[in-house]
Amino acid sequence: MNSPPRLPPLRDVIAAFDLKAIKGLGQHFLLDLNLTDKIARVAGDLTQATVLEIGPGPGGLTRALLDQGARHVIAIEKDRRCIAALAQVCEAYPGRLTVREEDALPLFETDILKLSSPIKIVANLPYKISTALLVKWLTADPWPPWYESMTLMFQKEVADRIVARPGTKAYGRLSILSQWRCHAARVFDIPARAFTPPPKVESSLVHITPISTPQKLGLSEALQHVTAAAFGQRRKMLRSSLRSLDCDPLPLLAKTGINPTSRAEQISVSDFEKLAVAYLNGLTPNQ
Repeated sequence: MNSPPRLPPLRDVIAAFDLKAIKGLGQHFLLDLNLTDKIARVAGDLTQATVLEIGPGPGGLTRALLDQGARHVIAIEKDRRCIAALAQVCEAYPGRLTVREEDALPLFETDILKLSSPIKIVANLPYKISTALLVKWLTADPWPPWYESMTLMFQKEVADRIVARPGTKAYGRLSILSQWRCHAARVFDIPARAFTPPPKVESSLVHITPISTPQKLGLSEALQHVTAAAFGQRRKMLRSSLRSLDCDPLPLLAKTGINPTSRAEQISVSDFEKLAVAYLNGLTPNQ
């Protein structure tokens, strides 16, 4: 691998472009180059991949991804101030970085990505939209999805929820959506002091790889409805909490063999999938 081009230190970039973090955008810039390199390595072989990065800020992780040999990086940045700063990185890595000034939440990723190459999502996600983005990617249809893997940084509390097991306090709707058709693993934690400005919480890096088994169209939406109902009133028994589905939950639970007196946090991911299938099928006989 060729030596990386010389670029100004990230603190100098922040000063030169007056990139004071905006709280409303959930910005916390990661300036530790050892950490950004480590994150890029966790994403695996990037040499044939197109990498989607959300919220690059001054470009610390962007540089690391390109230094690790990413074939192409598409960086989505909402903050116009950062666009000018990232132009330096574009010049240093000609033809390998595309920066788009867009809001990532309503973005149709498949409209901007060339799907002929493996797509990896790697990002220090803005805290304000991290969960919403993850849910969007986890519930993509059709399945398998358009991406090969996700290597993402979250608040530690969110990472706890992503990998939580049934019966634990953190187990909830995000746990089920993350583990239903993906393998999710916490890789390492990152202290608040590694960021500028330091957030009030620690962060964690999570690596997520989709399961390649094709799934029935509409099942993702059904699972979202079922888990929203179950965890919307998580202290109640399922025979009560699932009434918000506008159907009698008792036949639904009987069909899936789930005890109606159980609570949502006691139910496994596979049993929630059974509930979603039954709900989607409308309790049609022999389904």
